[in-house]
Amino acid sequence: MKIAITGANSAIGQAILRGPPEGVDFVAAVRSQRAAEQLPPLPNSTSRVALISYDDPESLGSAFQEADAVIHLAGLLIERPDSSYERANVATTGAVVEAAAQSAVDKFVLVSAIGADERSTNRYFKTKGQAEALVKVSGLAYTILRVPLLLGRETEGAAALRRQIHRPRAWLIGGGRHLEQPLDVEDVATAARLASTPDRAQDRTLELAGPATLSHRQMILRAAHLLGQQIRISSIPKGLVKTALAIRQRMAPAGFSPDVLEVITADTKLDPNPAAAELGIELTGLDEMIQHSLETEHE
Repeated sequence: MKIAITGANSAIGQAILRGPPEGVDFVAAVRSQRAAEQLPPLPNSTSRVALISYDDPESLGSAFQEADAVIHLAGLLIERPDSSYERANVATTGAVVEAAAQSAVDKFVLVSAIGADERSTNRYFKTKGQAEALVKVSGLAYTILRVPLLLGRETEGAAALRRQIHRPRAWLIGGGRHLEQPLDVEDVATAARLASTPDRAQDRTLELAGPATLSHRQMILRAAHLLGQQIRISSIPKGLVKTALAIRQRMAPAGFSPDVLEVITADTKLDPNPAAAELGIELTGLDEMIQHSLETEHE
C-alpha cells in the first residue's frame, strides 16, 4: 500500500512516518527543502519525499502517482501575512482533492477540527467546514477525522503546556476554566493510517477526542504535579483579551485574533468511545500524553 501525506512535516505527519510501516510505502509531500529536512527518517527505502506546490497540479499529481490513499494535513489556526484561512484551509484542500481524484486514489483522509462548520461565524471553523464539504462532494471514498487540542511530540499544545508551567505562576485566559479533551498525536497518526484503508470508516465524519475531559486550569495543575512542581494560577479576563485583539486586528489582520481566541477557549466534551471503536484504536491516557508532551523539551 502507498500513502501520500500532504503537510508531512506537521506534528501528525511526522508521527505517521515514525509509526510502524506494516508494508506501507509513504510519499511525504512538503512544500520546501527546509520542510523536508524536518522529516524523520523514512521507514523504508521505497518511501520518498515529494516537493509540492498547492498551486501546481502537476507537482501534486506526481506526488500522488500510484498512491492508494491521500492523508491531507495542511492548514493553519493563526493566519500569517502570506496565508489566510481561505487559502490554507480551503484552497489547499480543493487542490489536493482534485489531484487525488485525477490520480484515482482509493481513499481520502482529511484531518479537520472539532467545531468545523461551514455555517459558523468563526472564520477558522467555517473554513474547516468548507474544506470538509469539498471532500464530501468529491466522489472519493473518504474519512474525515475531527480532532481537538493535540498533545505529544512536536505539537503546539505540548509547547504551550511547557511554557505555561515553566514559571511559578501561570496566567490563563478566563482562568483556564474552559473544558478540553486533549488527544495524543500518536493516536491521530494511528487513526489516519487505519482510515487510509478503503473499507475503514468509509464516508464517515468522526469526532476523535481524548479519553478525559478537564479544564485547562486542571491540566496545567496536573502537568505541574507530574513534574513535582508547585504552580499558581492567575486569570486574564477573556473579555479584555477579546477587545484588545479586535483593536489589534484593525491594524494587523494576521496573527492572534478573536477567532483564534474563540477556538482555543471553546469547550470540548464528547464521548470518545464511538470514534475510537470504529477506527479500532486504543486511546492514550491523559497522564501518559502529558508526560509525552513534557519529555519533548529534553529530546
